[in-house]
Amino acid sequence: MRIIVLSVPAEAVELGSDRLWAAGAGAVEERPGSDGRVELRTTLGADDAAARSRLGVVPSDWRVAFEDVDDEPAGTWREFARPIRVADDLVISPAWIDHDRSGGASVVRIEPAGSFGLGDHPTTRLSAALTHEVVTPGDRVLDVGCGSGVLSIVAALRGADRVVAIDVAEAAREATVDNAARNGVGGRVDASTVPVAEIAGEFDVVVANILAPALASMAPSLRRCTAERGVLVVSGVLTGGYDHVIEALRPMRPIDERHLDGWSAVTLAHEQR
Repeated sequence: MRIIVLSVPAEAVELGSDRLWAAGAGAVEERPGSDGRVELRTTLGADDAAARSRLGVVPSDWRVAFEDVDDEPAGTWREFARPIRVADDLVISPAWIDHDRSGGASVVRIEPAGSFGLGDHPTTRLSAALTHEVVTPGDRVLDVGCGSGVLSIVAALRGADRVVAIDVAEAAREATVDNAARNGVGGRVDASTVPVAEIAGEFDVVVANILAPALASMAPSLRRCTAERGVLVVSGVLTGGYDHVIEALRPMRPIDERHLDGWSAVTLAHEQR
């Protein structure tokens, strides 16, 4: 198995772990490193270049390396994974757990395939809840950085007519296809590795749960793909540290902001003329 090893100063362990979770880690293992540093070890897919892209630009005193290992880091994490309620009527559950559907909640069953999150990271919980709120039956939805397909599936279960899911990693495309079929919405989710700059047309809802540098660089495409009366949901940003993302997305304007455990999600709309 191919893993990524992120070596950080001891005081940056929490921030480094959050960066890996946001990039799609299913589990993060901490090990003592040299010179008082800490190694954060996880899987972000077999492709080193795609893993680096998902991780984004890191501080100069962080070190990124790759290793081939026999076992998945923190491989027993599956034993402790539990369903997550992200809204009163929406639950994200590991695929291998039987979850009680009583109460009328929609249950999204996810197999992360060892490369992408289950939906328990704050950014995924926030963006899943917002996607659940803003998607209406018949909508066309674009999911940028789809990972394991959580947001695409939420949109389809809310009645989206078509969901276009894209990610830089082939493993993400495969996981999204697999999970969409598992949740009975495979026919409405079109997953690929097409760059967002090459996506044609407009969408009623665009969701992008990716890190701030990628959001800023993709801003022109995200604006273009959002229909005039549509909405854009962005997450993967630290609370208090995303002004540059909002600036890059202008003249779109924030209409809703949510915060959880130091992370944020923002819903934006076009200025109406």
